[in-house]
Formats: sequence, structure tokens, C-alpha cells
Amino acid sequence: MSDEQTIELSLEQVNDYEFRVRFDGTALPDLATDESAPLGHDAGPNPSRLLLAGVANCLAASLTFALRKFHNQPGALKVKARAHMARNANRRLRITGIDVDLQLADPAAALQHVERALAQFEDFCIVTESVRAGIPVAVQVRDGQGALVHATASGT
Repeated sequence: MSDEQTIELSLEQVNDYEFRVRFDGTALPDLATDESAPLGHDAGPNPSRLLLAGVANCLAASLTFALRKFHNQPGALKVKARAHMARNANRRLRITGIDVDLQLADPAAALQHVERALAQFEDFCIVTESVRAGIPVAVQVRDGQGALVHATASGT
């Protein structure tokens, strides 16, 4: 028996570099995407922003899942993500690294088994672990008092 799953979507060009994304087989609303000016018209996020949002969102959801797995009811997370872009040898822009900083609402001491949750949440993240095969991703988690409680170096 295979655990393989398929996710499908469809794109339709609207104008120039603007596309309508349909999430096939779901009731999700369509999403407009576009390239940034001057190439596009900023009618929606570009693919680089979507990739960054996917990594950041997946990490936030995975951390929430890991904390709840140990019977915590954590407050709302805040996340800041940055993608670093540089030109490769062929002078083409590429995402060369991603940094994601997650801020817990609660002090680490107020969370049950926080060490165990922090040790495993990144492994739950489908998107980040898939992206890491080609792009280094560094992750930091700070608790509600600002203390650094978890850090993963880029590329690990």
C-alpha cells in the first residue's frame, strides 16, 4: 500500500504575467499571482513570495501541531520570514537561502514538553523539508519573553 498523494492545481493566464491559480478538487477561492513591477503589475504574490509563504506557514503549523501534541494550548504565533536572492553563475536570480523566525506567545517554561516539541516540529513540515533538498533554511524560535529556545542552522 502506498502513502503517495497528489495535489493538483491549474493556472490560467489573465494578462501579461498575471495568472489565476485554481486549487483543483477543493472549494478554495482562486488566487491571483503576478510578477513584481516593472515586469508585472503586482496583482498578486509572485512565485518567490509564494514559496517563502509556504515554508513559513508550514513551519508555523508544524510548531502548533507539535505543541498541541503535548497537550499545550499555545497562544498565537508570529512569524517573520526572509528569502535571500542572488545571481548564479549564469546571472539568473535564485533563492539562495531562507530564514524563518517564529515567536511564541508563551514563555517556554509555561509549555509542557516544549523541548520535545521543538526537537521534532521541523520534521513534521512537508514544505520546509522538501525545499531543504535544494535551498538552505534556517529556523529560530523565541518564546513569549524573547528567549531563543530553538535554532536550526541553514542547511541542516
